[in-house]
Amino acid sequence: MNKKENTRMSSIARRINRTWVGRQFFIYMWMDILISALIVVGWCVNSEIDFFGEFAWSRSERFFDIREGFETVTYVVTDLTGHTLHADARRLFIMIGVWGIGILILQLFSLLHNIFFGTRMVRYRLHPLNELARQAEELSSIAFDESKFHLLEDAISNVNPGEGGEHLHIGDKDLEGLELAVNNLIDRMRESYRQQSRFVSDASHELRTPISVIQGYANMLDRWGKEDETVLEEGIEAIKHESEHMSTLVEQLLFLARSDSGKNKMVKEEISLGALVQEVYEESMMIDKEHRYVLREPVERDVIMTGDSTMMKQTIRILTDNARKYTNEQDEIIFSFGRSESEVFFSVQDSGVGMREQDVAHIFERFFRSDEARNSSTGGTGLGLSIAKWIVDKHKGHFEILSREGVGTRMTVWLPEE
Repeated sequence: MNKKENTRMSSIARRINRTWVGRQFFIYMWMDILISALIVVGWCVNSEIDFFGEFAWSRSERFFDIREGFETVTYVVTDLTGHTLHADARRLFIMIGVWGIGILILQLFSLLHNIFFGTRMVRYRLHPLNELARQAEELSSIAFDESKFHLLEDAISNVNPGEGGEHLHIGDKDLEGLELAVNNLIDRMRESYRQQSRFVSDASHELRTPISVIQGYANMLDRWGKEDETVLEEGIEAIKHESEHMSTLVEQLLFLARSDSGKNKMVKEEISLGALVQEVYEESMMIDKEHRYVLREPVERDVIMTGDSTMMKQTIRILTDNARKYTNEQDEIIFSFGRSESEVFFSVQDSGVGMREQDVAHIFERFFRSDEARNSSTGGTGLGLSIAKWIVDKHKGHFEILSREGVGTRMTVWLPEE
C-alpha cells in the first residue's frame, strides 16, 4: 500500500471515529438523564407509599422545596384531605451525585479511549475492505494485450468437454484464475453429460425389452394367431402386460424429467399421515390376496403433517409395491406410523429376501440393479425408489433403511411436522 492510499485510509478512519465518538457522547448523556429521572421517580413513589399507604396521581400538589439550597432539599406532597408529606431528599441527591460521578468517570474514560485509540481500531476493521479494493484495482490494471486473448481463444478451442481428463492449459500466470474457473466448469459439464448419457442409455435399454416383446407377439399373432385361439389369448395378454409396463416406465421417466427441470409443483396442505397409510393398507389388502398385511397403529392415532398428500401417498405405494415384489406368498408386510419429538414417520416392512449391505447405499440411483436375477423375476422399472427419494427430499425428510439378507427390509421415512 503506497503513502497516498495510507493517508486516504487514515482520513476515512478518523472521520468515522469522530462520528462514533459524537454519537457515543449523546448516548451517554441521555442515558444518564434517563437513569437519574427513574431513580428520582422511584424514590418519590416509594416515599408516598410509606407515608400515605398508597400512590395516587390525584394528590393536589408535589414539588421539591429547595428554597434554602440543596443541603435542605425536601420532597413535599399534599393530598386532598390536607395531609402533607415532608420527605428529606438530601440522601437521594447525595447518592445520585456519588454514583453519577463514578459513572461519568467511566464514561469519560471510554470517550477518551475512543478519541485516542478509536481511529486505529477503525483502520483494523476496514483493512479487509481496503485489501479487497486493492486487489480489485490490481486486477483491473492488468495489461491484457491482444496476444493473451488469442492465447485464451486457442486454448479453449482445443478443449473437448466430452472427453474425460482433458482440461484448459493456457500457460499464462495472469490468466491462472480464469483457467481454474473454466476447468471447474468443464468438470461439472462432464459430470452432467455422464449422468445424462447414462440415464438415456438405461432408459433406452428398459424400453427396448417391452418393445421387443410386443413386436415378437405381434409377429406371432400375424402368423398363427388368426386361427389358434390359444396363441391369440397368449399374445394379447402378453402385449397388454408389456404395454402397461412400458406405460408405467414412460410415466416415471416423465416424472423424473419434470423433477430435474423443476416443473413438478407441490401443493402443501395439512394432511393426516395416518389416514394416508390406512388408505394404502386397505387398497393393498383388496388388490393383493397373496400376502398378509398388518397395520400397527400408534396410541396417538391422528398424526398430522404439512405436505403434498398425492405425492406422500405415491411414496407409500412405491414402498409397498417394492415390499410386495420381494416377499414370499402369505408372508407379512407391516405398515406403521407415528410421531417422535418434532418429526413424524411411516414405515413399510417386509419379510422378503433383504439386501446386501453394499447395495443399500445405491438403491435410490435410477435403474440400479442389485441382483439381476431377482430383478428380472420380479419386474419393476428401477425408478420407483428414485421418485420416492425425490418426494421425500422435497418435503425435507430422510430415509432410514434396515435390511438383512434372508430376513427382510424395513424402510422408514422421517418427515418434519411442518
